[in-house]
Amino acid sequence: MQIETKLPKVGTTIFTVMSQLALEHKAVNLGQGFPDFDGPQALRDALAAAMNAGRNQYAPMTGVPALREQIARKTERLYGRKVNPDTEVTVTSGATEALFAAIAAVVRAGDEVIVLDPCYDSYEPAIELNGGRAVHVPLDPRDFSPDWQRIKDAITPKTRMILINTPHNPCGSVFGAADLDRLAELVRGSEVLVLSDEVYEHIVFDGAPHQSVLRHAELAERSFVVSSFGKTYHTTGWKVGYCVAPRALSAEFRKVHQYLTFCTFTPAQVAFADILENDPQHYLDLPAFYQAKRDRFRQLLAGSRFTLLPVSGAYFQVVDYSALSDADDLAFCEWLIKQAGVAAIPISAFYETPPAEQRLIRFCFAKSDATLEQAAERLRAL
Repeated sequence: MQIETKLPKVGTTIFTVMSQLALEHKAVNLGQGFPDFDGPQALRDALAAAMNAGRNQYAPMTGVPALREQIARKTERLYGRKVNPDTEVTVTSGATEALFAAIAAVVRAGDEVIVLDPCYDSYEPAIELNGGRAVHVPLDPRDFSPDWQRIKDAITPKTRMILINTPHNPCGSVFGAADLDRLAELVRGSEVLVLSDEVYEHIVFDGAPHQSVLRHAELAERSFVVSSFGKTYHTTGWKVGYCVAPRALSAEFRKVHQYLTFCTFTPAQVAFADILENDPQHYLDLPAFYQAKRDRFRQLLAGSRFTLLPVSGAYFQVVDYSALSDADDLAFCEWLIKQAGVAAIPISAFYETPPAEQRLIRFCFAKSDATLEQAAERLRAL
């Protein structure tokens, strides 16, 4: 049987490829973005308690009410945005599901969605599967800030959505308040929607506040905002995220969500509701927790031949390896695993058309000190 693929440009994700290669060569895996340490003990205890209390059946389609209420309270506390937990908050099976559901809810055949390169690899397949076309606009190659004039020039009558990501994966850049103002100017008076990927919302460094779209009243009225408990609580394998959107957008979002996953792992929802209520300090302390890891990793690499780019948020360190090799970044990452025993991710995997002379790779520093020290020792020896 001959199958005509709906995703001709898609193969196995770069994260799976590099993790498998790392496993084969017993390399330290700083590639795929997951912690090698567990979430809070109180959260794990709450999960076990929920299971032992019989909370093991379907949750409501929109999410356990107590969790939606806690998300609404957190949203108002942090961003000054009062949202209705019953009509504007939806719990999903991870942020990736939320991103897909938001795109599927509003993107029709022939629509265009502006994405900012480098961008996360799930965006374009979701757009294409729903009949849309991803329009790639590159971020500034020096500091990965948005070029608002280029974004404005990319808007056409077919533009349905602009997809943003702050803090940014893979580059660690963040939006400022002025960026939200510029975005609002671009979409004002139009039907263009915003999808804001904010899964690293609690990992912003150097005392800067996270500039959520939810802080900007004008943008919030036309935006899907997606976040992730996995990133915040070191539990990526639980796959629990959520989407905050105005009532009309949430209604369309839920039409897709109910037939995509219907609902999300019930005991985990109960556990997250419990920890949000009883230990909000965890997410408030997260910037300092990861900033210490960022600073430690940068200190460990200070004697290496890598050039370290600034990191303002998320838990990734982008480095320039030009002093080590002229090879393209995929070839260099393969060499790095086989010869140095450290796995990284090539930045070109996040581009439609990567800059020709760019020599950048991404390390994840959401790792224990022992893991970071072992990796850095190998990298300094190059």
